[in-house]
Amino acid sequence: MTSTTTTTRTHERTATTAPAAVPLAATDLMAPLPADAPAAAFADRVLAAALGSLEITAIHLGERLGWYRALADDGPLTSTELAVLTGTVERYAREWLEQQSVNGYVEALDGAEVDASWRRFRLHAGAAEVLTDVDSLAHVAPLARLLAGTGRVVDRLVEAYRTGGGVGWEELGADAREAQAALNRPMFLHQLTQELLPAVPALHERLAGGATVADVGCGEGWSAIGLALGYPGVRVDGYDVDAPSVAAARRHASTAGVTDRVTFTHVDAAAAGDGTAGRYDVVTAYECVHDMADPVAVLAAMRRMAADDAYVLVVDENAAEEFGAPAGPVERLLYGFSLVCCLPDGLSTDGGAGTGTVMRPSVLAGYAARAGFSRVEVLPVEHDLFRFYRLHL
Repeated sequence: MTSTTTTTRTHERTATTAPAAVPLAATDLMAPLPADAPAAAFADRVLAAALGSLEITAIHLGERLGWYRALADDGPLTSTELAVLTGTVERYAREWLEQQSVNGYVEALDGAEVDASWRRFRLHAGAAEVLTDVDSLAHVAPLARLLAGTGRVVDRLVEAYRTGGGVGWEELGADAREAQAALNRPMFLHQLTQELLPAVPALHERLAGGATVADVGCGEGWSAIGLALGYPGVRVDGYDVDAPSVAAARRHASTAGVTDRVTFTHVDAAAAGDGTAGRYDVVTAYECVHDMADPVAVLAAMRRMAADDAYVLVVDENAAEEFGAPAGPVERLLYGFSLVCCLPDGLSTDGGAGTGTVMRPSVLAGYAARAGFSRVEVLPVEHDLFRFYRLHL
């Protein structure tokens, strides 16, 4: 979801990532209504959606302005104290604190008897984890920033829907790119090598024994970094078409202390395979194939990168095997983000495949066959949002 002239997209992008620790069914507060529901029920549903949208906007403000962080580190705080700590305006801070209080994210410790600007507020512990702990599997606050990025281009989306073309990832800006990386970070650092890949013994053993890995569509690099931290013997080369993502990946790798075994290259993955034929024991693509303008070309490049006995892993959205409606929260998330992000990005390149977020197993199998793979195997890895595939050479 980056350049409009290239064929691959970074993986830390589809705005569908939520932690396995949070059961999506429990958060589904707007279940689909039956066909015979009265107009009042549909009106209530729209009002509930509006409330959710406004809460997301408030979360974005709290994250960007540092208000959540200040409350978590220094709270309880008054609006005056919060404004001073964050360099913001007290009147806005006061309104936001009161809004957060009536919505249940913070607790007002003083009532109406205290002057409004000196009323104290405390961030709830559970909310603090969700909103400020960047390593928690419950950290879904970046969804607000991602949605802010898509919201900025709504007029471009209307134009694309009406006239054709698309809206490329780069048009969504840093908010979307950085938010998606932040959403995937906890899973890549704290689940990938600890729980998910060990569920695939053949792959786990290969990585544990030391392997050379190509990470296609590496984004801001958390998958490559997670592999290097979890498997000390591996070497990982990440490839991505988005220059800001590659620059961020290099910074993250330096902070994590793995630059001796992890590199990142700014390149279209469809071309990267030309100079790396047969080099890699493991080739991976995490949550990016559905975004690619030309998925067949990139999968073919991954096949060229792979050694004769290599393991090729694709991780993508856990879409239902067939269309069905109404559907549960995962499918609804996938379709929602396909509308505002993934499908417009996929169509932003002339001749783009336009896969969209809802890539079903049969679609991937078709792409893989055209790229020269013999078959696609669905792996026995349990995850609410992702499906793990092995592409056999």
